[in-house]
Amino acid sequence: MISYDLTAFGAPLARNEQPTPTPQGSEVLVRVLAAGVCHSDIHIRHGYYDMGNGKRLNMGDRGAALPLTMGHETAGEIVAAGPDAKDAKIGQRVVVYPWLGCGQCKVCARGQENLCLKGRSLGVFAPGGYADHMLVPHARYLVDIGDMAPEQAAPCACSGLTMYSAIGKIDPAVLKDEHVVVFGAGGLGLMAVGLLKALGNPGAIVIEPDAAKRAAALKAGAAHAIDSAAPDAAEQAKAAAGGAVWAALDCVGTEQTVGTGIAMLTKGGQFVQVGLFGGKVEISTPSMPMRAVSYEGSYVGNLGQLQALIALAKTGKLAPLPIDARPLDQAEAALQDLEAGKVVGRVMLKPQ
Repeated sequence: MISYDLTAFGAPLARNEQPTPTPQGSEVLVRVLAAGVCHSDIHIRHGYYDMGNGKRLNMGDRGAALPLTMGHETAGEIVAAGPDAKDAKIGQRVVVYPWLGCGQCKVCARGQENLCLKGRSLGVFAPGGYADHMLVPHARYLVDIGDMAPEQAAPCACSGLTMYSAIGKIDPAVLKDEHVVVFGAGGLGLMAVGLLKALGNPGAIVIEPDAAKRAAALKAGAAHAIDSAAPDAAEQAKAAAGGAVWAALDCVGTEQTVGTGIAMLTKGGQFVQVGLFGGKVEISTPSMPMRAVSYEGSYVGNLGQLQALIALAKTGKLAPLPIDARPLDQAEAALQDLEAGKVVGRVMLKPQ
């Protein structure tokens, strides 16, 4: 088995070759067909998240251990299964749900493994998809993708699931009637645009500094795409929304995007943040109840939501994400290009 591993925080990925594992117990071995390169992988590679005011949340403090095979957006084919993996079907093409919990606590029992405080997410705390094979602890974490292209199915495990969960937090009446402002048109933002359209929203209003990404957002179905560098970007967004912004999704997560997004909400508006870029914001406490606005964080999604998302994608209503397919040995270059802002859509690593 060949993998590209993080052996030291901040260092380039290293090629590793070892015997392909034999699944034990309930484990399932998946041959990787496509593995997405996500912006979260940049944070993991650097070894920390920027918490603002010079503070950092270190990956080591979160429980990450090296060496680590990153990659949490993975689609592949089941090639082997342990003796207790009764539901595994050899040859079935699947997307891997990576946001595993401990499986023992009441949070996991509720079906919210992504919120487990003892999470063991694949590609973050356990080996992930930057490899030609991936070991999954149980068949229940595998979702059948049918005839979907693996490179389109794989992003559903993170960028798609993250936005599906975040959109689900918006008031259904607002989602039906009002434009939703989306900050950023990277992999997350483009997923948001496509999902909003597929779910019957009037159309996203995208705020993004990169012209190529704004063009991609319009092609994906955005109603408007606004240059965030424009001095009147917030006013343009309000006008495009008909004078009142009822909901905003932040796929970036900087001090500027959070501050701008909360400020532009109308009374009773909702702001949902999924981006992890970093920073810190100050909020006037009286303004929250007086304006009746909400500021909520959303972290990926649960297994049931991934199953629902894949079912939606199979209908053909979800616009395909722009894909830059590359060989597995270009994993390091892909990370560098993503960090430099050179990627439109998603880079997919495809083992030979």
